[in-house]
Amino acid sequence: MRNYGGLVHAVGGLARDRGGNLAVLFGFAASVLALAAGFSVNISQLYNTRSSLQGVVDAAVTSTARDITTGAIKEADANKSVQAFLAANEAAGILQAGQVVLDRLIVDKIAKTVQVDAHVDVALFFPIFGVGETKRVTASTTALYSDKTIEVAMMLDVTGSMAGQKIKDLKTAAANAVDSFLGNQDPSKPRVRVSIVPYANSVNAGQLAASSVYLEANASERKQAPGNASARLASVSPRPDNCATERKGIDQYSDAGPDSSMVNRDYLLSGFATNTRTAACPVAALVPLTADAATLKNVIKDLVASGGTAGHIGVQWTWYMLSESWGSVLNASQRPAKADPKKVGKYVILMTDGEFNLSYFDATSVDGVYNDAGKETTRTAATKLCAAMRDKGIEIFTIGFKLDEVNAAATLQACASPDTGSVKHFYQAADGTELDTAFQTIARNIETLALTK
Repeated sequence: MRNYGGLVHAVGGLARDRGGNLAVLFGFAASVLALAAGFSVNISQLYNTRSSLQGVVDAAVTSTARDITTGAIKEADANKSVQAFLAANEAAGILQAGQVVLDRLIVDKIAKTVQVDAHVDVALFFPIFGVGETKRVTASTTALYSDKTIEVAMMLDVTGSMAGQKIKDLKTAAANAVDSFLGNQDPSKPRVRVSIVPYANSVNAGQLAASSVYLEANASERKQAPGNASARLASVSPRPDNCATERKGIDQYSDAGPDSSMVNRDYLLSGFATNTRTAACPVAALVPLTADAATLKNVIKDLVASGGTAGHIGVQWTWYMLSESWGSVLNASQRPAKADPKKVGKYVILMTDGEFNLSYFDATSVDGVYNDAGKETTRTAATKLCAAMRDKGIEIFTIGFKLDEVNAAATLQACASPDTGSVKHFYQAADGTELDTAFQTIARNIETLALTK
């Protein structure tokens, strides 16, 4: 007879041994899982802390660099500024007040950089083995600052098609842009200056007209004007207005000063304005470079829409406002700086709501001044002026506002400087909000370019 009892006993013993082994294995697995969970929690805790610390340090350093750049603080105040920004920003994240320790701050006056190294000691949720109860998390950030000055000239479309809501939207966007450019700087030593050039049938040169605009008295004078140091013809005075049209002759596509040749006030302008029942030139006169936001905004708030789109004339005068060649007819505070990429950044913003379609220099009669389809020479004149500006180191941004003509967008794209990385130079705005956003984006981009170029 087989010994089944012994077999049963053996199987029972094996089962008991296996149960013990399974208990040991389960305990080991549970420990591993708990350890993994602890590691996971700690890693997440450290990651979140590092991310928050980096954000706080970035904000403190970039804000301090910006304030040095704008003149709000001096280089010697960088430590105090960084500490203040750290204290203000750390509480906004997962860090506790006073947790961030500033290890090192270096202001390199040659490289124009602010560098900050900082750390926090993190109390781990799950101290494991010999790791300890705390872990140090570090962050480092370097930001550029600049003592480069900035000059911005804005060409603003005040033609008849801008009437109604569009001119209201332009006033808001342009005024906001002025605040963005000129805010937060030392008024006694401004780093940024802004000029505005409203345009329509022509440009109102304001007080500059007497020294830079030649009044054509008859058809025989429709030629290149003499320099402002030349003997004047009797027809120059009295002056009916301060309107200015294109330059003619060899200086048409240059920024030569009015001592070389004055800008013409074309003989055909008066007749064209009368025939179209529009203003010969904008009510608002151009404003040369200034750091006085109130002066600029006072002109902007009184913009009136009337006239055709002589955009190339606006481009021309926008360039003059940034050209050192025009310093002789400008007050000391209005004079553009000598071109030097290391010391000054010169930028132009060209804004229009339509196709450039109005010119005098190639017209033979009043009826030939305007063409609904837009003269190729008008667009060509604008793009030639833009190319000449870019060759002089001026960076050009363009904004099309509610454009519905292909030629208008093409002209603005041709005028704009090439994009640089993420910095766009041509914008289209479909409404007032987008127009304001375009101006604000350009203002930020100009600050970025001034720091990186």
